[in-house]
Amino acid sequence: MYFIVYAKDKPGHTEMRASNRPDHVAWLKSWSVPVAGPLLADDNETMIGSMLIVEGDSREEVEAMLPNDPYAKAGLFESVEVRPWIWALGAPTA
Repeated sequence: MYFIVYAKDKPGHTEMRASNRPDHVAWLKSWSVPVAGPLLADDNETMIGSMLIVEGDSREEVEAMLPNDPYAKAGLFESVEVRPWIWALGAPTA
């Protein structure tokens, strides 16, 4: 089953995001996240959060992994939401 993780940064924490980004990207790769990227402000440049598509057996499994994210460990996120998701178009084939 797939899940969307929608995480919004605390306002004014762009330096914290930048300094933890290499470790965050390495963590994403170690977890085999198929789709991930930053949310952007209206200026189309400033990163203000993260959106991930992850695969897991349950929401609880996904939620248990998220505290290991270097961004979460650094206290970057103002909020994190996890929702079940159906990959309708463009889904990877087995």
